[in-house]
Amino acid sequence: MNKKRRQIVFLMTDTTRFDMLGCYGNSAMKTPNLDSLSADGVRFEKAYTTQPVCGPARSCIFTGLYPHGTGSFTNTVPLWQGVRTIGEYLQPEGIHTAFIGKWHLDGGDYFGNGVCAPGYDPEYWYDMRNYLDELSVEERLRSRKASSSLDENGIEAGFTFGHRICNRAVDFVERFKDEDFFLAVSLDEPHDPFLCPEPFASMYRDYRLPITDDYYDTLEDKPELERLWASGREKEDKHGMCLSPQLFLGCNSFADYELGRVIEAVREHAPDAMIVYTSDHGEALDSHSLRLKGPSVYESIVHIPLIFSGGAFNPPVNTTYPSVASHVDLVPTFLDYFGLEIHPALSGISMRSVIENPLGEKLREVVFIEFHRYEIDHDGFGGLQFMRAAISDRYKLAEFLTDTDELFDSQADPSENHNYILDPDYEEIRNHLHESLMKMMNDTRDPFRGYQWRCRYWNKADRKDWECDGYTRQRPSGKGEPVQLDYDTGLEIKETVRFKRKSKVAAGKVDR
Repeated sequence: MNKKRRQIVFLMTDTTRFDMLGCYGNSAMKTPNLDSLSADGVRFEKAYTTQPVCGPARSCIFTGLYPHGTGSFTNTVPLWQGVRTIGEYLQPEGIHTAFIGKWHLDGGDYFGNGVCAPGYDPEYWYDMRNYLDELSVEERLRSRKASSSLDENGIEAGFTFGHRICNRAVDFVERFKDEDFFLAVSLDEPHDPFLCPEPFASMYRDYRLPITDDYYDTLEDKPELERLWASGREKEDKHGMCLSPQLFLGCNSFADYELGRVIEAVREHAPDAMIVYTSDHGEALDSHSLRLKGPSVYESIVHIPLIFSGGAFNPPVNTTYPSVASHVDLVPTFLDYFGLEIHPALSGISMRSVIENPLGEKLREVVFIEFHRYEIDHDGFGGLQFMRAAISDRYKLAEFLTDTDELFDSQADPSENHNYILDPDYEEIRNHLHESLMKMMNDTRDPFRGYQWRCRYWNKADRKDWECDGYTRQRPSGKGEPVQLDYDTGLEIKETVRFKRKSKVAAGKVDR
């Protein structure tokens, strides 16, 4: 009897928020292939990105570290040296690894540098720079204009980045069906410029986005950055408001169609593979008078779809996991699937238990989100905005280092229009989430942690101290890796320790 191969096909789109899939309850969305994937497996109802920006979100998805630990905590900044992606964990173990599509982690411009990243098969590497290099100057210009989809002749599916990605993905599955493999299929769609052929370009021509309570948020008790971001839209009369994101939603359905070709190939040639689908972040679409994405924990921006189907973890069909989940747990889950050690430096944990039994014990009580800046090359988009956030099944705490903090209660105020940060009835909840946030920042060695986060304007009783929490933390190491040495003794650091004396600066023992 032939041994079943361990195979993962990881599907990803860009800027698909949770309610842009029919299986998440929005019957107006035409996404039959991803809906079918959900019906064959487990759908995560409360999955969240770790940073609502393309590059940082991907840095977490593919490394298993929070963006603050990858180096790529803003767009167009590469991963730090020594930070490994899932391909670099799997490839040395004899697992065939391929990445096809948008990468966004090489430190280049939006399109990438066209060079295969370490850990992946160079024959199948195909980022956006590779795609543009196939086009003439005229075709490049056309590929960056949303209006191309509505030109007299429209565009052909074969012209799009997504179609060419999926062609390669189908070829990979057919060719290597008898091998252990990890295949990442990363579409840029439905991200702007929303290129899609008919019938998708016209599919949502008559659709109007429902104007729900969150559109009426005046942002009066919210951070100043949100009012600046809204640019006056928060003062406008929303009655009679009409939003028609025709090409965005059309491109979303086109992405579903293209991924459907890959799903069909997997079911035919690699039926034992586990298929995983997610998106990097959402899109405000004018909710809370905001557009695009940025330093926020609003559902439209940070709540993303996450689906597991098939494979050796054998998720029960047509089930949901109802509690919070995070992208940070994907890499540990993939390592677990291949029977490999989960590196101790990773910030996440394997999701296996809730994939196998979605209605069993919770995987996490709280998940975390952060923000730094949108892009290193952009002066706009709010510039520098330090945010750290903790999210439970009911509550969200968002702390903005230089602005007003936010606390939301999804039960009392599902539209997230009211900020409970100073409400005495929520003090215990707020403080509990705050402590979980401080612990995460310490445990993950967040390079931006410090007393400024611990001592917020609403808890001034907390002690301010130059040494802050006063610990030295060694960096976890895997098998065969060197252990960090203590500065004062030169010996291996065995455990996290509290400072036993004042710092040399405080003691006046600094060399002059």
